[in-house]
Amino acid sequence: RTLVVVHFWAPWAPQCTQMNEVMAALAKEHTHVTFVKLEAEAVPEVSEKYGISSVPTFLFFKNSQKVDRLDGAHAPELTKKVQRHAASASLPAAANEGPKEDLNLRLKKLINAAPCMLFMKGSPKDPRCGFSKQMVEILNKHGISFGSFDIFSDEEVRQGLKTYSNWPTYPQLYVSGELIGGLDIIKELEASGELDTICPKAQKLEDRLKNLINKAPVMLFMKGSKQMAKCGFSKQIIEIINSTGIDYETFDILEDEEVRQGLKTYSNWPTYPQLYVKGELVGGLDIVKELRDSGELLPVLKGEN
Repeated sequence: RTLVVVHFWAPWAPQCTQMNEVMAALAKEHTHVTFVKLEAEAVPEVSEKYGISSVPTFLFFKNSQKVDRLDGAHAPELTKKVQRHAASASLPAAANEGPKEDLNLRLKKLINAAPCMLFMKGSPKDPRCGFSKQMVEILNKHGISFGSFDIFSDEEVRQGLKTYSNWPTYPQLYVSGELIGGLDIIKELEASGELDTICPKAQKLEDRLKNLINKAPVMLFMKGSKQMAKCGFSKQIIEIINSTGIDYETFDILEDEEVRQGLKTYSNWPTYPQLYVKGELVGGLDIVKELRDSGELLPVLKGEN
């Protein structure tokens, strides 16, 4: 029942350094708790798996299962959570009640991550079961915009959602936070013509993405804003663009999950930041660095190249 607290941090964020000091003090007080620091951008696969979108973020584990999380530099809240979970480590009943409540909150957030959310085996591009493959094909055929979650990537979500929704199998489709059903029900809705009235159309999202991309001659989709970047890659690309003196606008993809997921598909570019000039994708940080080093960045930003 050992409690492990993992701090996802970044060396460029001063608030992370402050929270490291708080963690060091807690480690002295709670000698039976294991405290770990992970540089979020050095382990992108792990950060992606646990939905780490900003730093600092703290994850709490017991018996190799994630039982809680804390986003942001909140020293009193971190202290409170460590004390609560450390105290319940020797009490099985209390330990079980806490994580269940936290899991339900997490499931609710996932279900509402997009207007239409599909919980499936694999991803839309790589379904890992026949039912999930059929579901994706139906949704795509009807031009329906949907977010997705791979239940193979998180056993806690996979088991917990069955109980939460009282639906024992996958895939599961949710619209506006409400369970619609599995493959059989979606087939029935398709046959009756109701599917098109229930699910949001992809075209609406595409129109919105086009409008956002063309909002300014130079548009940067990033984590955070030009005033406060929330990841190292976004911070670096801002510094490079600022050095050119070119005007640009930014969009914080952490504030809109639909745009965050939709733009990856729309542009066929899986990571952020993403830079657009006159509605055309230039690329991410690596490409911007290459353009800077070759002297081509300024003409590109001006739309001359």
